[in-house]
Amino acid sequence: MSLEKYKKAARVIINAGQFPFPINDTLLEILQMTINEDDLDFIIAFRRKVSQTMDQLKKSTKMSEEEILKHVNSLAKVGLIFNQPNSQGVMVYRLMPLVMVGLFEYLLMKPIKFTEEEKKLARLFSKLFDELAEFIQNGYDTIVPMFEKMPPFDRTVPILNKTVDGKEIEIKVEESIEVPEGQVMPTVKVEEIIQKFDDIAVGHCFCRQHKDLLSEPCKITDLRETCFTFGKSARFCAEQGFARMISKEEALEILKKTEEAGLIHKAFHPHSDIHRTETSLCNCCGDCCGEFEWWRMGMTALISWTNYLSSVNPELCKACGTCVEKCPINAIEINEKNIASVDESLCLGCGICAHFCPEGAIGLLEKPRRVYIPPPKIKN
Repeated sequence: MSLEKYKKAARVIINAGQFPFPINDTLLEILQMTINEDDLDFIIAFRRKVSQTMDQLKKSTKMSEEEILKHVNSLAKVGLIFNQPNSQGVMVYRLMPLVMVGLFEYLLMKPIKFTEEEKKLARLFSKLFDELAEFIQNGYDTIVPMFEKMPPFDRTVPILNKTVDGKEIEIKVEESIEVPEGQVMPTVKVEEIIQKFDDIAVGHCFCRQHKDLLSEPCKITDLRETCFTFGKSARFCAEQGFARMISKEEALEILKKTEEAGLIHKAFHPHSDIHRTETSLCNCCGDCCGEFEWWRMGMTALISWTNYLSSVNPELCKACGTCVEKCPINAIEINEKNIASVDESLCLGCGICAHFCPEGAIGLLEKPRRVYIPPPKIKN
């Protein structure tokens, strides 16, 4: 009976997210390792509505408030229930998905201890991602059009400065745009995002820690404590031990280190609405970032919002290839004229190429747009 309940709970958790994970032995083993059997009926009560108030939960679960809070506390500790008040001050309990952002991310935001259980869980998640990629590839022509309709997963916020010979230099930004009347453009400087919040928490990069547990450490940086959450997301992460509260000053210090390492700023918004206040900020590397890796393995499309596009000055470019090497998604190549050339359809506007260009030959153009890159078709 419990196996059937785990399957029912798995279906509800999958429906809370965006990815069609298979309900198979791998997924069930992950859930059995992370969820108590006693919590399954509570999870299943979210099958019709992923966000519920206490009064709604009393009706859907037929449990007392005391019983509900017991389940909430148990599941919040693994990142499957988000329990924070809404803008009206009413406490809302939301079932979280497997990934983006859910069980996978929250479990790996804590400092890892390299226990056998952690290593096993990391291997199981990798296996599950491989199995989902296989599923996507087998149904490529049917499934990929669904990605085309999705809103951006995140918003890329560029690096806008670099340090040369100990001096901070602003990366050149051209073609200032006019904002339509009544439309508010999202914050374009990552430092301004930090300044907006009184409650800031920092956790460990779940992607790099996942790779650490697989004995595949990051080749780009040794930094781990680089994932920011803001507002009620920060309070939730701190309460559950996924992250620690920090000051704006410490956040800016960490941010500077991520830029020196050439990490990519990715902001996340409620319901992928870039005009709503940010909930979190990841500082990603092209080496370990799950979003980039899942795209490369054919599991998902890359869907992001950006305000910028990289632009090469052909008179300054020496074709050294630094930008080609540093670009996380291979959006730059050296063309037949021996000049770096940017593929506009791929460019995320992250500014990594401009940050590392030794000749100062790359700047950024203001060009707000949704970047959509379908997953590669690996299987014929």
